[in-house]
Amino acid sequence: MRTNLTFILLILITLFSCGNILNGGDEIDYRQEIRSFVQSISENAKSQNSEFYIIPQNGHGLLLKNGEVDRTYLSALDGLARENLFFGYTDDDQPTPAAVTNTMLQRLNIGKQAGKTILVTDYCYTPFKMSQSYSQNQALGYLSFAAPDRDLKVIPSFPSTLPGLNSNVITQLSEARNFLYLLNKSEFETREAFIEAIQNTNYDVLITDAFYDSEIFTAEEVNQLRQKANGGQRLVISYMSIGEAEDYRFYWQDEWDENEPEWLVEENPE
Repeated sequence: MRTNLTFILLILITLFSCGNILNGGDEIDYRQEIRSFVQSISENAKSQNSEFYIIPQNGHGLLLKNGEVDRTYLSALDGLARENLFFGYTDDDQPTPAAVTNTMLQRLNIGKQAGKTILVTDYCYTPFKMSQSYSQNQALGYLSFAAPDRDLKVIPSFPSTLPGLNSNVITQLSEARNFLYLLNKSEFETREAFIEAIQNTNYDVLITDAFYDSEIFTAEEVNQLRQKANGGQRLVISYMSIGEAEDYRFYWQDEWDENEPEWLVEENPE
């Protein structure tokens, strides 16, 4: 796997069930399989660039193995990302049930105590709830982004002053005080317009797809994306799902619509 050195990786892990699966009569521990997969990604990437970051999203349930923290898996990670911690679990702009939040916090704090950066995306759009999201996450020492749109296609206008606003040159994830999660580029007519819009912000971290349409951002464009409006620099993190395949991604082959490869199963209903 090769990548621009200024890119780091957030990997979306989607877990569908709680048990092991049977394959040809043999029981497979799918949780261990995904741990091993993430660990191999981390080992391979870091062997090429020691500053390559691995941040699983919604994969914090994998931290525990037989009731104990899996230190091997944890050591392969640089951070943990979580959606819907305080808002958006049942519906946008709605509080996440307390029991669900508490379960998430138990897992996320395992990473926090191990020195991993925690990034939380809450889906809420009323200013009061967005403010609540930022203050609650800040109190826990988490980085947070209150996303007013679940498609992650807009740069929020609220709050007018970013939490943790600074003009620093951010070189480590631990230095960041805020982040922008912007995957869907449909609101930007060109890649140049997208880059310019990002340059007009002061977020410490940008999480985005590595591609605009079907073409990956060049190293020069990544460096442009790193520029903050106030003169500082941000980290640029590339998003990639390792649990789902989408027919609008660059890798999709038209023939798969009629002749599905054996690894492609039914669509995720959620």
